[in-house]
Amino acid sequence: MKPEPLICEMLINHFENGFWCISIKHKGKTAEIKFSREKRESEFTSKGTLTEKLKKYDKQILKILNNKRENTFFEGFKLNFVLSDNFEVFTKSNSSEIIVYDYRNSAPEIYTKDNYENSFLTVYTDGSYSDKKKKSAYAFLYMNSKNLYQLKFGVLDLQSSSLAELEAVIAALSEFSTVTEIRIVTDSRYVIKGITEWIYNWKLNDWQTAQGEQVKNINRWKVFEQAVKGKYIEFQWVKAHSKHFENSVCDFYARKLLERC
Repeated sequence: MKPEPLICEMLINHFENGFWCISIKHKGKTAEIKFSREKRESEFTSKGTLTEKLKKYDKQILKILNNKRENTFFEGFKLNFVLSDNFEVFTKSNSSEIIVYDYRNSAPEIYTKDNYENSFLTVYTDGSYSDKKKKSAYAFLYMNSKNLYQLKFGVLDLQSSSLAELEAVIAALSEFSTVTEIRIVTDSRYVIKGITEWIYNWKLNDWQTAQGEQVKNINRWKVFEQAVKGKYIEFQWVKAHSKHFENSVCDFYARKLLERC
């Protein structure tokens, strides 16, 4: 049985001798660490069962602290976060692997695998944004029952290429809402990391980031989260503009749509 993720609360206490003194609480127990922004290093200053448990996740804790902007370090700042064994399942070192997002049970299970299921419906997605026209377009491509490629697309009043990428995946999942096993091929790290990593901490903090700011496009992320429920999804990331055929087709049509609107 895989260990349950740890839901913790971080509290920044005070600054002393070049270090921020920070408490981390979990199920009524408290551990203490000190963190240097200058050296980008952290160290546990407490002992006990929680401290020993958290040491297993020291890299995750350090990443959270290193990603916080300087102006978000102040006495009294609180942040809820999740520590888990499948932390950062999508990284540069394993970006060629398949990322499994299995939400057929009460909570998602996320892990990587080397090979994908050939029998699954595969959908290729991409999105584009025109700063000149202040519009976005998306396209997704799949093989129909006659083994012919079929393309679907749309133009939206969205001012972000990342959001266009997200809308492409949402549209694809909506098109195949009754399909429980599906493979999504995308060149968007934003989409994959958002649903497999970031969204859990956002929700714990009432849709606030680690900087204490409201998450952008909350409503669309909520729609995305609903769209993946009950599904087994294999995400595959491909590098943009790398001559990947299906990704290039989606990119081409998304950009052409923007030229015509």
